[in-house]
Amino acid sequence: MKFGKQDFRAGLSFWIPALFAGTALADESAQGFLDGATLDVLSRNFYLNSDYRSPSPSGKSYKQEWAQGFIGAFESGFTPGTIGFGLDAHAFAGFKLDSGKGHSGTGLLPVDAEGRSEDNYSSGGGALKIKASRTTLAFGEMMVETPVFDTADKRLQPEYATGFLLDSHEIDGVNLVAGHFTAFKNQDSSSSKGNFYGYGANTEAGGISFVGTDLFTQSPVGGALYASELTDTWHQYYANLHLKQPGVFLDANLYHTRDTGEALAGAIDNTAFSLSGKYTVDAHAFTLAYQKINGDTPFDFVGGDSIYLANSIKYADFNGAHEQSWQARYDLDFSTFGIPGLKFMTRYVTGSQIDGTHAPKGGAYNPFDASTGEYVPQQGDGGRHWERDIDLHYIVQSGAAKGLSLQLSHVSHRANAAQAGDDIDRVYVVIEYPLNIGHL
Repeated sequence: MKFGKQDFRAGLSFWIPALFAGTALADESAQGFLDGATLDVLSRNFYLNSDYRSPSPSGKSYKQEWAQGFIGAFESGFTPGTIGFGLDAHAFAGFKLDSGKGHSGTGLLPVDAEGRSEDNYSSGGGALKIKASRTTLAFGEMMVETPVFDTADKRLQPEYATGFLLDSHEIDGVNLVAGHFTAFKNQDSSSSKGNFYGYGANTEAGGISFVGTDLFTQSPVGGALYASELTDTWHQYYANLHLKQPGVFLDANLYHTRDTGEALAGAIDNTAFSLSGKYTVDAHAFTLAYQKINGDTPFDFVGGDSIYLANSIKYADFNGAHEQSWQARYDLDFSTFGIPGLKFMTRYVTGSQIDGTHAPKGGAYNPFDASTGEYVPQQGDGGRHWERDIDLHYIVQSGAAKGLSLQLSHVSHRANAAQAGDDIDRVYVVIEYPLNIGHL
């Protein structure tokens, strides 16, 4: 279960886990290939404005795009028998509503060689799946959600990865997962031949493999243990422990990353952890969180949501070398006041003590610049920054428009030169409507 960077996906696509359940592996009650089949289409209208308050890397003072997307998903049941076979498929089409060369590059639309946003793009894919008892094996293109490799759904099109995913529920309260992925489709791409990029690492060298387990999934106290290998780059380990009680949620996350093989991103020895607590009373929820990165390199990851630390939020991840950060968050559920489906959230995170100057020279986090003859670390000494998020989300609860959702978000981020981030204000407007065709 995801506890770190979950709020954006929950807000942007509350129905995605159900829509892609077959890819993330299968409704156990489905009987028959077509008897258990479903077909769903999501209409997603997305406006994104990024206002740079300091010079951006692209030289643009702002980026602004508006686009319409449609995400279709077919999920079959399984053929009868001891071993059942099934098929999941997805298709996407995106259309530009507003963009120009001077303000392209928000990640909603592909950008051509001249720097202009494409008028439209589309993609499709699918996965074959085999089920025996309570274990399912899927092979093909799919969304993935684990703490060490997690495709994102934060723009017009979700990210996808191609490989295999094994999901087993043979033991009550225990979920075993294993996967291996070698091809990737980014959020603004029609091709699955792309790569996922982190701060210094990427999947170009081969792919990523992982194995893990979610423990005590039906108990108030739960946890998770995962391990992954990024080809010739790192071994990464993850542990989670959480407690859920009425009105109280406590969560602890821990990562440890060590370089391996050819160490393509350079030497890495990094430990990152976060602690958070949430208290809910009536319509109000209050969250406090602390996060710390121990290591001379940032906590790095590939796949847009592969970081389950508490302070990894909408814009910044607060994952710089040696960084420590604090979060204060407030949530308000208006259903208590007679407006079901309306929710408000605001939070503030501040990070400090960043020092990237000790990253191994010549590695991805401190590369050599031939033009100056010097090593240039990604971040300096004394880096600090903050982010403030404000979010209003409404889902229509009944009637002909049931399921229609509107999300309005504002993000502000400010940083000093040593942190090396952008001073930016962002506005998101996302309107979604699920066309639940349902069972065929």
